[in-house]
Amino acid sequence: MDLFPILEELTQKTPSKILLVVLDGVGGLPQQPGGPTELAAAKTPNLDALAQKSALGLLTPVYPGLAPGSGPGHLSLFGYDPFKYLVGRGALSAIGIGADFQDGDIGVRGNFATLDAQGNVLDRRAGRPSDEENRRIVAKLKEAIEEIEGVRIHFYTESEHRFVVILRTGGLGDKVTDTDPQKTGVPPLQSHAHDPNDTASAKTAAILNTLSERIREVLKDEPKINGALFRGISERPKFPSMGQVYKLTPACIASYPMYKGVASLVGMEVLPVEGVEDAPEGKIKALQEHWKRFDFFYLHFKKTDSTGEDGNFAEKAHKVEIFDALLPKLLALEPDVLAITGDHSTPSILKAHSWHPVPLLLHAPYLRNDAAQRFTEDEAAKGSLGHLRGVELMPLLLAHAGKLQKYGA
Repeated sequence: MDLFPILEELTQKTPSKILLVVLDGVGGLPQQPGGPTELAAAKTPNLDALAQKSALGLLTPVYPGLAPGSGPGHLSLFGYDPFKYLVGRGALSAIGIGADFQDGDIGVRGNFATLDAQGNVLDRRAGRPSDEENRRIVAKLKEAIEEIEGVRIHFYTESEHRFVVILRTGGLGDKVTDTDPQKTGVPPLQSHAHDPNDTASAKTAAILNTLSERIREVLKDEPKINGALFRGISERPKFPSMGQVYKLTPACIASYPMYKGVASLVGMEVLPVEGVEDAPEGKIKALQEHWKRFDFFYLHFKKTDSTGEDGNFAEKAHKVEIFDALLPKLLALEPDVLAITGDHSTPSILKAHSWHPVPLLLHAPYLRNDAAQRFTEDEAAKGSLGHLRGVELMPLLLAHAGKLQKYGA
């Protein structure tokens, strides 16, 4: 059910402030039966103290059993039904990096990859190269590949192994499959149109297959980055804004372009952040400097996800501890409503996004006492918030912030 028409009617402008913290991929699993998850293994005195005076619950970002991508996971947290408001990773990345992404263009998210002599994928992320190395490879591709069958090809660096391709010409469609097999030991997939009668999308698929071959040829002498995997092929969508629906002045504080893209798509102002993702103090500084200007802040931390994807249990727990050390600075701002959760789970044991619910902490007025001792998955499962779907979070935040009027007579 799309609640936007109801929420647009019921929301009211108030001075109260909402802070939504997304620890990307924070949900986890034990390494062995009976052991702690990454979150439970982390030493988090500040989170635990906050949990003792907050309400906890579990949140399924999209739907039980579905392992969500970051796009639908985040859209659901912002209240957008991810089955109605569909967007590909390519569009989100293109918007996030500020690419020249026009109506009618096709945005493609790329992973630089390492392929073996037989063309099988050895590493889907090519060892996570530096941004500088990424820019060197992108410059090499720009020089070698400008056009395929009348379609202009534009390459952009995103970050680490990620890059963006913009396909520009008339008559392209975005209903095509990815070439990323999402596993190693197999070759990249061939893209094809979902509907063989969709000639526009069939043309896009053919261009992507040719582009994949051309990239391999250009990069054949590179030791690690010698292939590319394509995901999230998408046109630029148009969504209702959070300002329109919720009467909010929302802001985004994030480093990775994809998250800036999804925030821009729903009408958030993306704030400048100093430093890099591994030094999140720049995000806290941006929050402090702009605190008076906005009444909704989305604050994103990435490394709890990427360390999970790398299968590094200890490092993921450490990234949680880094956030825990920063938490007092967030609390010092005295947000009226503070929510801490994830957009999906990324258990280190799986090295991938999973379908498991994520823990949710809500600190706000008028809460019931959960008597929780820690912010963990097990404690969240016992909390008074129960088990929510992602799209149910925003109405809850708005209500606790005093921004929702009564529904009905």
